[in-house]
Amino acid sequence: MYSRHRFPGEIISYCVWLYYTFPLSYRDSEKMMLYRGIEVTYETIREWCQKFGQQYANQVRRKRSYVTDKWHLDEMVVTIKRQQYYLWRAVDSEGNVLDVLLQRHRDTEAAKRFFRKLLKKQGFVPHVMVNDKLKSYEAAKKQVMPSVEHRQHKGLNNRAENSHQSTRVRERRMRRFKSPGQAQRFLSAFDPIRRHFHPRQHQLSAKHYRKQLRQRFKDWREITDVKIAA
Repeated sequence: MYSRHRFPGEIISYCVWLYYTFPLSYRDSEKMMLYRGIEVTYETIREWCQKFGQQYANQVRRKRSYVTDKWHLDEMVVTIKRQQYYLWRAVDSEGNVLDVLLQRHRDTEAAKRFFRKLLKKQGFVPHVMVNDKLKSYEAAKKQVMPSVEHRQHKGLNNRAENSHQSTRVRERRMRRFKSPGQAQRFLSAFDPIRRHFHPRQHQLSAKHYRKQLRQRFKDWREITDVKIAA
């Protein structure tokens, strides 16, 4: 995986982990590595994130034990170069981000496109779909997922709406996304990696939280093909 790279996998995977797990810039990551005595430029860290971020995220998804059959869907406005886009997002009842898709519209065709992408990636049809009262969802559901139970109520969809918060934090930290393609690439890797290292701490005792994090660190080392030195 890391052949022809000057730095070993431990350093590469660590930099990718820093960037996607915490609200850091590439330059912040460069400083943190320099503090540890490792000289690597922020341009190199950016290249590592672009090359390995999605690979790692795909493996993180495969490590998920299961995806529930109750899906929450929502969309948020993203402004890129003064143009308004909509980021469509789906999460399951456990808060796992299932997929994201950036589109110019939030009409029925956009909803259908997102549904098809979501179903293709997950490989099964949910039992229940929850969203706000945007009419595009109902129209698209009748054509793409007619058998799914549909619940439309703003108060029921806090799980999907809350899932947008980390995206807003990174959007501000990055001083907005630079292009639709860059936003889609970043978020496709960001959501799975960040979620992997942010279990629901408020629902766990300190002991179980640390235990879960240790297991996720172990999973990360397997995903990134990094071994701890004895």
